[in-house]
Formats: sequence, C-alpha cells, structure tokens
Amino acid sequence: MPTFDVYAKEPEEPVWQVRATGAARFSWEYDDGRDRLLALYQKGKDKQWDGRRRIDWELEVDPYDPLGTPDEAMSLYGTRHWAKLTDKDKGELRRHYASWQFSQFLHGEQGAMICAARIVESVPDLDAKFYSATQTMDEARHAEIYGRFLHEKIGLLYPINDNLQSLLGDTLRDSRWDMPYLGMQVLIEGLALAAFGMIRDTTDKPLPQQILAYVMQDEARHVAFGRMALRDYYRQLTDAELREREEFVIEGCYLMRDRLRGVEVLENFGIPKAEAEEYSEQSEFLALFRKLLFSRIVPCVKDIGLWGERLQRAYVDLGVLEMGDSDLDLLMAQDEEVAEQLDAERFAAEEKERVAEVEEAIEAGQQLGD
Repeated sequence: MPTFDVYAKEPEEPVWQVRATGAARFSWEYDDGRDRLLALYQKGKDKQWDGRRRIDWELEVDPYDPLGTPDEAMSLYGTRHWAKLTDKDKGELRRHYASWQFSQFLHGEQGAMICAARIVESVPDLDAKFYSATQTMDEARHAEIYGRFLHEKIGLLYPINDNLQSLLGDTLRDSRWDMPYLGMQVLIEGLALAAFGMIRDTTDKPLPQQILAYVMQDEARHVAFGRMALRDYYRQLTDAELREREEFVIEGCYLMRDRLRGVEVLENFGIPKAEAEEYSEQSEFLALFRKLLFSRIVPCVKDIGLWGERLQRAYVDLGVLEMGDSDLDLLMAQDEEVAEQLDAERFAAEEKERVAEVEEAIEAGQQLGD
C-alpha cells in the first residue's frame, strides 16, 4: 500500500528539497588514520545485519496497543476529554501516539542517512569517510525497519514534525563540514537514543523491543564516532567559532524539546491546537519524558568541548544541566549489551525448540518401530 494512503494527515509536499551548500572534499592520503576511528570503522563493518532476518516479523502486534502504553502516559489523561473516550477511542489514541512517535523515528532515520552521506562527501579525513559510509548503510536499514513496522503492524503514519524538519534543514544547509556531525550525531541521534531506550526498557511488547534494541546497538557506535571526530576538531577552534556552535546547540535543544509534545495527535482527535498544547505542557509524564530525553545529549556536548556559560544557562533553563556529569560510555556499553543479551535469549529459545522437535521426531520413530 502506498505510504500516502496511510498518512493521518498528508504531508504538505511529496518531496522535501533542501538546497545544501558546502564542498565535496577528496583526500589523497590512503595510508593514514586515527586508530580509534579505524577500529570503529572495523566494528561498523563487523556489526552489519539484515533487518529481515534478525528481527522476528512474525510476532503479532496489536495496533491499538502496540507499545503497552499506560493511560497515565497520554496527555489527555485526567482531562475533561478523557472521561468521554470509549475503550475503542482510547485504543485509537494509543495507535495514533505510537504512529506519531515511530513516524518521527522513521523521518529522523532518513535524515540521519542523508547527513551520514553528506559527511562522506564533505569531511576532509578518509578514516571519517570510511566510517560514515558504514553509518549510511546503518541508517538505511533503520529507516527500512521503522517503515515496515509502521506499514505492516500499525497501518498509520504521521508527517515529519515541524521542529524536527527545521533542525534537519538547518543542519543540511550549513556549509561547514562539522555541522552534520553536530546536528545529527549529537543532537538528533542523541535525543533519539534516549527516546528509543525509554521505550525499549518500558514496553512489554517483543517486536518493538527487538527493533529498538538492535537499532540502539548501531546508534551507540554513531554517537561514539561523532564524539571522536568533533572532540579532535573543536580543540582547534577559536572561542568565537565555538560560541557559534554552542548557539546552534542551544537552538537545536529548544527545538527538540518542543518537538516532543505530540500536539498533532490531539488535533486529529478534534482538540484545538492551543488546548492540545496546554494539555501537553501540564502532563507530568511528558515533563519527565522530555527531561530524560536529554540524558545522552548533555554529556556528549560537554565531552566534545562545547560548555560555555550561555550554553550552561540554557541547560539550567531546560532543567538538565546535571546530566552533563552522566557516564556516556557506560550508557553506550549498556545499549550494546542489551542487544547482545536479547540475541542470546532468542537463540537459546530457538535452540531449545529445535532440540524438542528432534526429540519428538526420535520418539515418534521409535513408536513406529515398536
């Protein structure tokens, strides 16, 4: 079924064209590179996987409760509208919220694929080009997987959120080669990682849990790549150049915070935009969710050397400054371990089933012999 047939609201334009600027850079040095980055490139090659085979697409998903979302997590809960909803209405609301959330993941992954391709084109170092090529493939796989989940399991998509589109546009239009790193690897992917992790760790639904765990295993490498490349480069910049990038981070963080309200969902249920925004702002669950989503961004920004006074004041205003002391390496290691543990559990269960089948076949053969 064509995607445009399952959009909750049709996108304003079928193709979004961003006029990108900047130079394509070739490097003629083929026998030099940073050991850490080349090791990450090797890991990127070793960890490639097929979304059709690694994920169990036979698992059933209830489109009206795809994530096991509790009532309290929906911003309409406790309002005058909630009491009027039937059980069927609440199921439809859950479907729309999951569709909106995973649609933003899908659009973000396409943006990540394009930004990774831009890095291949514009970054001056060959080792970074090598790694970005593996990331481009990773992001293509993620977009494929999220698209399939939305089409086959939920049957509904939402257009890209205005704020996410704005940040993507700003990232791609900038001619400086480091900006796709900063906009995508640090801001958009950092926020997405936190969102993926919160759903992965709270859902009791096996298919979305698999998808998120395996995508996060890849994303942990991507954020590590951005940190390595930007940390090295930003040591060379002047204070004025660093302040320019901090301004970009500040604006991007506010855009990302405002992206997370899901107002479009409530508007689809006939609630005026101003009222929908008010409900979203009053939601205690959403407030906690939005704060935790910066758990990957803030320590990464600090680690790469962007930690000026104005940026810190912005993080105080957002209520997330203390997250700068988080152990990002530990979080990333845990993301990889969760995926590996999930694989081990799945393979052990499959092996147990195969052994049982063999034993049943042997027993049946013996009974025939008797």
